[in-house]
Amino acid sequence: MFPAAGLGTRFLPATKAQPKEMLPLVDKPIIQYGVEEALDSGIDNIIIITGRGKNSIEDHFDVSFELERMLEEKGKTDLLAVVREVSDMIHVSYVRQKEALGLGHAVLAAETMVGDEPFAVLLADDVIDAPVPVVRQMLDVYEATGASVVAVEKIPGDAISSYGVVRRAEGAQTFEPQQFLGPAFRISDLVEKPRLEDAPSDLAVVGRYLLTPAIFKHLRRVGRGAGGEIQLTDAMRTLAREEPVYAFQFQGRRHDTGDKLGFLQATVELALQREDLGAAFRQYLHGLRL
Repeated sequence: MFPAAGLGTRFLPATKAQPKEMLPLVDKPIIQYGVEEALDSGIDNIIIITGRGKNSIEDHFDVSFELERMLEEKGKTDLLAVVREVSDMIHVSYVRQKEALGLGHAVLAAETMVGDEPFAVLLADDVIDAPVPVVRQMLDVYEATGASVVAVEKIPGDAISSYGVVRRAEGAQTFEPQQFLGPAFRISDLVEKPRLEDAPSDLAVVGRYLLTPAIFKHLRRVGRGAGGEIQLTDAMRTLAREEPVYAFQFQGRRHDTGDKLGFLQATVELALQREDLGAAFRQYLHGLRL
């Protein structure tokens, strides 16, 4: 599940007429990195929660007959393969979130499509470069525990106040990296955007969740919270009191592409990894007079 109904105001004016999720990192839109992560994790049924003005997301993952015909006629078989790969990679369904009432509301909007099955939620802003896709890492934890799993990472200093922060359950068993690619432990609570001195840990939730369908009843119960929105964090707090919820410290390098500096850093680092661009781009960067 990909919530993608936000307005992307931090990137105005670029997002005035195009979705933030379609801003390109090198030559792929942000959301495609997350979709490829899900696909590489063994998931090929995708739900994208959209809103007004998000039609280009649907177009991107759809077949483009005119473009494919033009590329085929001009013998551009390499580009044709790239275009077809995008439309062939997934089975995608769309749900319209008619009001921007928060992440929890977006997840709840897809309840009828998810049904009584566990599901993953990926926030496209968090592009994670990892040796094993993060969702695949989390699936290993879910398969061992049968419980909901949230991805967490250490956040230094005052920056912790921008995140939801987990509280480790007292006496909770820790699954060490010998079992998974990172440590995992049961949590008892989540605190949304605490002050540094009030934070229950230095581990913050980032944009990857594996959730049991029980989350839906908690989303219906919690009602509107901060900002008049239905908060996923609020529902997960009550879920953790009813059934186990695990935090998992994944292996990988996260880029917060919802932030302008993070977006620029991700563009540079991903470009440097490219076989077709890396060497020339690295030489260019070395030549800059900084």
